[in-house]
Amino acid sequence: MSGTKKNQTKKERRINIIVYLVLRFLVIVCMVEQALKGNWHAVALCFLTLILFTLPTIVSRTFKVKLPTTLEIIVYLFIYAAEILGEIQNFYGIFKHWDTMLHTLNGFLAAAVGFSLIDILNRTERFHIKMTPIFVALVAFCFSMTIGVLWEFGEFAADRYLNLDMQKDRIVQKISSVELNKENKNDPVIIDNINKTEIYSNNNKKVTTIENGYLDLGIIDTMKDLIVNFIGALVFSILGFLYIKDRDEYKFIERFVPVMKKFKEET
Repeated sequence: MSGTKKNQTKKERRINIIVYLVLRFLVIVCMVEQALKGNWHAVALCFLTLILFTLPTIVSRTFKVKLPTTLEIIVYLFIYAAEILGEIQNFYGIFKHWDTMLHTLNGFLAAAVGFSLIDILNRTERFHIKMTPIFVALVAFCFSMTIGVLWEFGEFAADRYLNLDMQKDRIVQKISSVELNKENKNDPVIIDNINKTEIYSNNNKKVTTIENGYLDLGIIDTMKDLIVNFIGALVFSILGFLYIKDRDEYKFIERFVPVMKKFKEET
């Protein structure tokens, strides 16, 4: 390794450590603030965030992989943006596309991880089967989509059994449902221009009024999340395909792809 490359590596490591320490400090400050307010749910989220910050190190040591500095920093920022800014500071509610941005990034990063798993095997002499670039890209895409679907399963379970609202509900002005067909036919009844919905509950005898439409219970949010995950996965899969075809031309992809430590040393 040349002197210039060593200096660059040291500089990247310093930046990585600084980002890690700053974010960790901000989480601890947030935890103290929420504890003083008595918001123990937020305190638990802060504690979970601190644990998640250790995942890159655990993964690197356990599986003997080298995480690129760029990827590691993005992971730290992603965790902070999702848990602290998104959940505790309510960026999901304040910024309309905050959730969309994170799910798109998740699709991109998950595809990078899936790509690295196959590319490592593909470049190892112990494996005699060499997979084509299009197949590696396809596996990366499918891996990312699987992670996205599993995450939506988790959101559904949390909403269903813990009464949370991870699948954010939306106000819509139009519904189309066969449940409203009084003749029990498989023809959807369409109701549009909905301006108000009233919900009657037998438990508390209270009427809840939803202004400006009908409350969609998470379906739109779930499909939107999967669509943007698809976009993120597709973008990286295409870049991964091009990277395998010409590793010098698309060398920047290495900033997002973990590699085996031994393999890294040999190359």
